[in-house]
Amino acid sequence: MNKSASLRTFRHLLALPQPLRQRTFSILNRPPPNYPGHVPLTLAERGALAVGSAFGSLRNPHRHDLIAALGEATAKPYFISRLRTAMLANPTGRRILRDRPRITSQTMSLEKLRQLPESTVGRAYAAWLDREGVTPDTRDQVRYIDDPEEAYVMQRYRETHDFTHAITGLPVIIEGELAVKAFEFANTLLPMTALSLVAVVRLKAAERKRFFETYLPWAVGNGLKAEEVINVYWEEELETDVEVLRARLGIEIPPDLREIRKTLRDKNKAAKAARDARERLGAATGV
Repeated sequence: MNKSASLRTFRHLLALPQPLRQRTFSILNRPPPNYPGHVPLTLAERGALAVGSAFGSLRNPHRHDLIAALGEATAKPYFISRLRTAMLANPTGRRILRDRPRITSQTMSLEKLRQLPESTVGRAYAAWLDREGVTPDTRDQVRYIDDPEEAYVMQRYRETHDFTHAITGLPVIIEGELAVKAFEFANTLLPMTALSLVAVVRLKAAERKRFFETYLPWAVGNGLKAEEVINVYWEEELETDVEVLRARLGIEIPPDLREIRKTLRDKNKAAKAARDARERLGAATGV
């Protein structure tokens, strides 16, 4: 490339908007990270990450690392910035951004939460973690969002996701996770939460029917009308009554999915036992 061509290229890059100028690097001259664990990506790499993680997480919904990567790859250029703006516009959200609390087993004593009154947010959170067999440490670290504050917003969303499960009572089975993701999309607009709904194809016919008739309408209606849950300072709400917090946020509790599934299993089991009994009686009497 001659000198004049190089000069034209340089001027062209300077004419680009600032966000695009920041993306004009290659894998051979990757800039330094903006925070611990950060991996700067080119536009091509970000696109490949989005496509690859989307297909991978659809094939295996239990690959939380792929779901996390999909969330980060699709959060820019607008959605995570919108969520950060929503936090800056809210007094509690601003405090969260200033304090940057983290939710891990080191910062939150589950043993103490288990001792709280049964109706409290902290007790419901600990009970939900115990029932579902997960811990606060199961959330991946944000790596692919460039702005440090926006990276924290994504980390905060990720670490408070289980509180949404806890106050709604929805389990981590696919059907319950889809309901929470639909609620979160209506509430946060993060694309990953909507893309996750593709996993509805993995549901059985009866489960899919129940999701579209019961849990999707609940999720969309409540997600749209509720306060933005990203602005809840959960660490300050641990001793709050769950019903009080739900009322303050404008969230109605959905039908108990585990109880519905248990009732249906018991009904099917009883029906099968009755059929088997009739068949044994018929074999014995020759009728």
